[in-house]
Amino acid sequence: MSTGNLDFEQFRIFLEKACGILLGENKQYLVASRLNKLMEQQGIKSLGELVQRIQTQPRGGLREQVVDAMTTNETLWFRDTYPFEVLKNKVLPEQIKANPGQRLRIWSAACSSGQEPYSISMAIDEFERSNIGQLRMGAQIVATDLSGSMLNNCKSGEYDSLAIARGLSQERLQRYFDPKGPGRWAIKPAVRSRVEFRSFNLLDSYAALGKFDIVFCRNVLIYFSAQVKKDILLRIHGTLKPGGYLFLGASEALNGLPDHYQMVQCSPGIIYQAK
Repeated sequence: MSTGNLDFEQFRIFLEKACGILLGENKQYLVASRLNKLMEQQGIKSLGELVQRIQTQPRGGLREQVVDAMTTNETLWFRDTYPFEVLKNKVLPEQIKANPGQRLRIWSAACSSGQEPYSISMAIDEFERSNIGQLRMGAQIVATDLSGSMLNNCKSGEYDSLAIARGLSQERLQRYFDPKGPGRWAIKPAVRSRVEFRSFNLLDSYAALGKFDIVFCRNVLIYFSAQVKKDILLRIHGTLKPGGYLFLGASEALNGLPDHYQMVQCSPGIIYQAK
């Protein structure tokens, strides 16, 4: 696959317009590793030719396949641990008290292969076991991602032993999964039923999502330019109820926007409360 400078620049511009991802100038190897197979199958020799094909055949499905390949990321169960402890020990009790008699709504943005929303659902189950009767109306988790193939995998709720090994304790595996054959497990229906998966581009309108008490948008903003990141954070604020909470990734910080969010130290970890 040819990745000449001009071709690579064309591809960078295409990807940022399509989904907001800002590729670094030294990421040719990443593009090659993710697109080589697809380009071979399509008989495409260069990134310039790929962009041209997408532009001349916008409805041919190639655009979606390319974005899919470039936005698919592996993730972990209970990534960084502390967000899920903060959710159980601080955020859920506060939100139940602030919204008596209402079902809590949680958004897991850029949910990748589903580990985050299912981890949230397991954390909610653990909270309910320790606080019987408090979450009377239950919780709905809306999990969104740009990748159609990822969402299809998420909906099945099935994972192989490699995926299971990434952050899931033996205790949680036994409690929340059913064996589905050699080296495969499926999330139990009670955990899966809280989660609704939807295809969604963070650059699109948020109007149809509704309002949320809690938003997880972790380890995705690092891929965007500063302006796009700010725009997304403002739009997420528009989906949060006053007093609702935003969880970012461990290496992500919310700089600016003091009129919209208040930083909350949780030791460990930082979360943000909507004003």
